[in-house]
Amino acid sequence: MYWREGQRTRQTRRTGQIWASILLLLWLFCLTPTSISAQDLRQVPALSQDLGQAPFLLSADQMINDSQLGQITAKGNVEISSQGRVLMADSVSYNQRDGVVIASGNLTLMEPSGEVIFAEHMQLSEDLTEGFIESVRILLTDNSRFAANGARRRGADRIDLAKAVYSPCEICKENPDRAPLWQIKAFRVTHHRDAHEIEYRDAVLEIYGVPVAYMPYFRHADPTAPRKNGFLAPELSSSTELGTKLQVPYFWAIDRDRDLTFAPIFTSQEGIVATGEYRALTARGGYEGQASLTYTDKRNDNNERLDGKEFRGHIDALGRFNIDETWRWGFDFARSTDDTYLDRYGLGDEDVLTSDLFVEGFRGRDYMAASAYSFQGLEVDDDPGSTPLVAPLLDYSATLEPERLPGRLIFDASVASLYRDDDFDSRRASFDGTWQLPYIGPAGDVYTLSTNLGADLYWLNGFSPTGQVSDTSSADGFEARLRPTVALDWRFPFIRRQGSVRQVIEPVAQIIMSPYGGNPNEIPNEDSRSLEFDDTNLFSLNRFPGYDRVESGPRANLGLKASVYGASGGYTNLTVGQVFRLKDDDTFAEKTGLDDHRSDYVMALHIAPSAFFDLTNRVRLDRNNFSLRRNEIYLAIGPKYLRFATTYVSLERELTTDELEAREEIYNSLRWEIDERWIATLESRRDLREDSQINASAGVQYLDECIGFGITVERDFTRDRDVEPSTSIRFRFLLKNLG
Repeated sequence: MYWREGQRTRQTRRTGQIWASILLLLWLFCLTPTSISAQDLRQVPALSQDLGQAPFLLSADQMINDSQLGQITAKGNVEISSQGRVLMADSVSYNQRDGVVIASGNLTLMEPSGEVIFAEHMQLSEDLTEGFIESVRILLTDNSRFAANGARRRGADRIDLAKAVYSPCEICKENPDRAPLWQIKAFRVTHHRDAHEIEYRDAVLEIYGVPVAYMPYFRHADPTAPRKNGFLAPELSSSTELGTKLQVPYFWAIDRDRDLTFAPIFTSQEGIVATGEYRALTARGGYEGQASLTYTDKRNDNNERLDGKEFRGHIDALGRFNIDETWRWGFDFARSTDDTYLDRYGLGDEDVLTSDLFVEGFRGRDYMAASAYSFQGLEVDDDPGSTPLVAPLLDYSATLEPERLPGRLIFDASVASLYRDDDFDSRRASFDGTWQLPYIGPAGDVYTLSTNLGADLYWLNGFSPTGQVSDTSSADGFEARLRPTVALDWRFPFIRRQGSVRQVIEPVAQIIMSPYGGNPNEIPNEDSRSLEFDDTNLFSLNRFPGYDRVESGPRANLGLKASVYGASGGYTNLTVGQVFRLKDDDTFAEKTGLDDHRSDYVMALHIAPSAFFDLTNRVRLDRNNFSLRRNEIYLAIGPKYLRFATTYVSLERELTTDELEAREEIYNSLRWEIDERWIATLESRRDLREDSQINASAGVQYLDECIGFGITVERDFTRDRDVEPSTSIRFRFLLKNLG
């Protein structure tokens, strides 16, 4: 049993309107074909007082009042509105004596909730909330539908359907009589609107009209439900490492501010992995967390089973809370029982888990923060004994209002304490004051004079400048450093308009003066170990990311910026430049491109003429022979429905002291929206230096108004101790509104 809904349009010829009893009297006086006595006039106001016990709006082509029977009848394009509920019909009669409203002919009842009821005959109470409906069809707010032989309304919040059919699927336009993709037939259906729940008894699930499952009792949330308890869409997968996997999430809406999702993973080779997610909102913020736990066989680094079993698991939680309009505090907590657990069970691929506790404040242009950090390294060569605990880390930044003095005055302060179990401890306090004075010349040239004075204080325990903890030079001590800097920034933008195109060319020159010897060996390098020289820091006064290392000596940053902007939104940007020094700086490692008195060339090109093409290319060229030392290409091409993207990265080592292995990788992805329902994806990542594949995946997804499914095949080629190269197939299936 099913139906096809059609859009019914109505051209209503309104001969009058009534609001409450006064307008109704005027209407009846003008339209009633029979005579109305004074006694009749006294009885008519009962319609406005009884029908729904509230003022209503009524319109029709004809109104008839039978005073002897106490019945008022409206015919032709009848429309009654009351308390957000609208009834439209060919004919509506109201009996004042028994308070019954009878409607027939092309009935449409629109509920305040947004639901629409269609029928041929209704017999309802005067407030339209009690009674019987024949041959009923109901359109819910999400366009899912009910059809039933009959229905009984039991108040505004409940309706019982007899021999009903439910489906969210649209009817096939080419073959309207064909059964929908899926539907539920039930002997009895009850819609509890107050509980946002639909309840079935003696129900059968049909696929294209073929029964596939019988359910003596079943229920699910209606479209207006904010949150309801129940099972979510399951996920079935298969892995060469874990075997067959089935995850069946259950959602528990504890109350309006809290919920819990319990999603155990059943595996054929590793048993059960209990996983869950808890979320909560408070008056000042919220917190959430995911956790998992399993009891499985012990394994060594060669993925060989050992005697005995062990618990493995993880937790990942965060919280953010407002203290007042200025201050807030929060936390992040991430821990795993071992290095490879997350990767082995497909719960994450992080290299480091970071936990922190912080409080921070924002007031105008000022910022203050206090935090503590703890790290868990998951790489094979990570040493927990040398991994620091950072507590506390204090940061303060203030900018003086420009009205108080010429230019801008900025003050920054930072305090950090690092503690290790098997290595040295360090404590640092840094203070920076910067004054900037901009000036625009008469020709449009822009100058900015900057002066900076920084001071660093270090308290060290067991630090060895040679890096050997057992070295005799390891000792406790105090170190201090001053960092004065003066810089002049010059820019001269040239702008040209030609038709709808605007061109901008801007040469940039910076002269920086600071003393040599800013990085003595007695100061450890904790926060500036990795350095990338590219267009993003070409015009930085200090290219080191942290406080422990600074650029020293006189130097100049020279470059050019050029841009073209189109009226339609397309643009092209080019940045190119180089750094010059009076002397070589051995603070930078050999292949960073900054160690010589003349740096490598850096260039960045971004071309985006339209939404169909986006190219970014960042390169670093050797200062002597222009060979590529660094090359990054990001390309996305095609319309939204067929988009190809590729990322190519070629990097030399970028560390200031220790070596980092060079990388050359390429990542490709393709997203094809075949139509409005089908999407196909392809992804691949390859290590070009080792000529080996890292991972690859392919997937297809289907989603329409009533059903959705997806299948993904993924191959991981990497190995890390008990994590072997593996192939996995994931399948996800859902029926709309049922999970």
